[in-house]
Amino acid sequence: MPFDLSAVPPLYLILPGLVILGALVRRVPVLGKVVSVVTWIALLGTLIVVVGERQRFDPYLSRIGRALSLDGQQVVGDEVRIRMAPDGHFWARATLGGVERRMLIDSGATVTALSPATAQAAGLDVREPLVPVLLRTANGTIRAQTATVERFALGNIAARNVEVVVSPGLGETDVIGMNLLSRLKSWRVEGRTLILVPHHPQKSTT
Repeated sequence: MPFDLSAVPPLYLILPGLVILGALVRRVPVLGKVVSVVTWIALLGTLIVVVGERQRFDPYLSRIGRALSLDGQQVVGDEVRIRMAPDGHFWARATLGGVERRMLIDSGATVTALSPATAQAAGLDVREPLVPVLLRTANGTIRAQTATVERFALGNIAARNVEVVVSPGLGETDVIGMNLLSRLKSWRVEGRTLILVPHHPQKSTT
């Protein structure tokens, strides 16, 4: 995740101290101003962390994140531009089966993969394939079920009947693989930005 609340406990610990210190030094103009500026910076940092973790809180915070462009995804002309996250990966905001999810874009993955929770939320018909699907993961080889997403949307990109795999062994992360990327007109990385270009741009829904 771009922001991890557990990784920044000092921020919450120092805020009360800064407020108290500000009250004590308010009679010293210069020192008081310094403490005031530091306090506001700390408050702003807290706001950014909370909004960055918006998916763990309220969906209304997600709208704030979009308005502030904190999620790094924008539609520019016919292109979807996604900034690299602090973790070094590209994360897309996509909608499948009417459900919005934050998905990892992985060109090394052959097929798009969903967690069981996402598949259930999207109302997908998950089934056992006629031929067993075996996937190699960091924890070894796992068996997966399959499903079809009738409509997949990402910015101005729309794809229908996207085949996906579903397995508890894949963890909670949803992944966009090459079977979806290959449907695009082109895709490339420029600096720290991933650029996706569809054949037929649609009205952006995410």
